[in-house]
Amino acid sequence: MLLSGKRFLISGVANHWSIAWGAAKAIASEGGELGFICLGDRAKLNIADLCKVHEINPAFIIACDVASDEQLEAMAREVGDIWKGFDGFLHSLAHAKKENLQGKYYSVSREGFAHALDISVYSLTAMVRLFQPIMREGASVVTLSYLGAERAVENYNIMGVAKAALEASVRYLARDLGEYRIRVNAVSPGAIKTLSARGISDFNSLLDYFNSRVLLGEDVNPESVAGTIVYLLSDLSRPVTGEVIHVDAGFHIVA
Repeated sequence: MLLSGKRFLISGVANHWSIAWGAAKAIASEGGELGFICLGDRAKLNIADLCKVHEINPAFIIACDVASDEQLEAMAREVGDIWKGFDGFLHSLAHAKKENLQGKYYSVSREGFAHALDISVYSLTAMVRLFQPIMREGASVVTLSYLGAERAVENYNIMGVAKAALEASVRYLARDLGEYRIRVNAVSPGAIKTLSARGISDFNSLLDYFNSRVLLGEDVNPESVAGTIVYLLSDLSRPVTGEVIHVDAGFHIVA
């Protein structure tokens, strides 16, 4: 039970295909206590239903729009009231306008650029700032990136720029939080058919190409990514911070 006695907050669960949900199940199976934040009452109901089916008893499910400073601050206060201390969180939040995930990257509007960076990148920084005072020494923060941060992936466009900024943020946050013995790392999964991935134009072609080039000859799925997330949240990774770990069956070295 790698996470026995530890508490972790999960963001970004959309449905049972979500990487965040795969991580939540893995954390619970390793003895970790869970709390969730999500966008809106519908998402709260979805998470509550998933937890019921899988016999997970979360400490809380809080609705929060991470584009609102007021809601972020209220959410952090509520988390602090319920958990006087906790051991880290999974940041699985990203969004871009669909029209900015196709065609030419340079067609992105100022509003579309700001929206993608706000939701996908600034939300991590804001959550770290608000949670740092209530995270225990030895806590771990994990976020989700993608190869589009390093390579120019067809139709990924503004999200590639956002993920590059997210990976840079991981390094700066790891530096800032080191004095509190809090780690910050990113996981970069391969192509996985999640709800957010469906927003990428012609995603099925990208998925087919990915599956044709993986070195280990197997699909990457939320459960396989969850194993690395559990490792990064556990004490096994105590000396690891500021890293981006690819979980893509070797795709990133040959694609």
